Amino acid sequence: MTETAAKPALTLYLAAPRGFCAGVDRAIKIVEMALEKWGAPVYVRHEIVHNKFVVDGLRDKGAIFVEELEDCPDDRPVIFSAHGVPKSVPEAAQARQMIYVDATCPLVSKVHIEAQRHAEAGLQMIMIGHKGHPETVGTMGQLPDGEVLLVETVEDVAHVEVRDPARLAFVTQTTLSVDDTKDIVAALQARFPAIVGPHKEDICYATTNRQEAVKAVAPKADALLVVGAPNSSNSRRLVEVGAKNGCDYAQLVQRAENIDWRALEGIRTVAITAGASAPELLVNEVIDAFRARFAVTVEMVETAVEKVEFKVPRVLRHAG
Repeated sequence: MTETAAKPALTLYLAAPRGFCAGVDRAIKIVEMALEKWGAPVYVRHEIVHNKFVVDGLRDKGAIFVEELEDCPDDRPVIFSAHGVPKSVPEAAQARQMIYVDATCPLVSKVHIEAQRHAEAGLQMIMIGHKGHPETVGTMGQLPDGEVLLVETVEDVAHVEVRDPARLAFVTQTTLSVDDTKDIVAALQARFPAIVGPHKEDICYATTNRQEAVKAVAPKADALLVVGAPNSSNSRRLVEVGAKNGCDYAQLVQRAENIDWRALEGIRTVAITAGASAPELLVNEVIDAFRARFAVTVEMVETAVEKVEFKVPRVLRHAG
């Protein structure tokens, strides 16, 4: 019997869309183009995207990652991460006469603009998001303290204290669970019937598409592996969506080396997807690890086709 024949059969369901979204792709290009234009080092405030492999690769090329603008020298360019930053950050960079490039995802910027527009109309904001996540911090930081109130759960809605129930609007973090957010929105609308919602849903197309793909593959699979980082909100939501949609074993793995093979003993079907900040190279690494242990058949499960592309800032378009 050949070595291949001795391997147990396994079907891999490969979810699509998966992996990099247009905002992540743009943010990485911005760092690479900044290094090309200005040379190393280029400073980046916060991880440009939440993926260690990506961040380490850019660090090797000369990017220096810091948490605060105070950690950057005045005479080197600084890039703001795809998650967005409070309004005070570019203001401080301007005051120090720094060169800076904003890599905020355009879909996050859309939420910032919404918040500003509602504030100008005299509405207090409620943000549905995760406390401490850089995107939430950035969006809440578009307006003065107290003008944006955070709710994380349906339970939070019952306890939020607002200035005027008749003068409210809400926005959401772009990487949340679509289903969980619907429940929170319904609770807000039940308690505050006059609340104003976004003109168009804030949860980004990529988050929605990746969650829909997981809903399609989860019922077919004995296990779901989501390639992504533990600090990636959209990756963690994919694990939750898989668990809620019929997959008993749903786990986040950063790389193939993180797979718990003992937990997968006896399985015959595995679904694989990747968060919006995880490169396809890491997905291929996971597939290769399964091929080394199983006689693998790969089936693609595609629920949408993405053709979105975001332009890089003008200052970088003719880099080098």
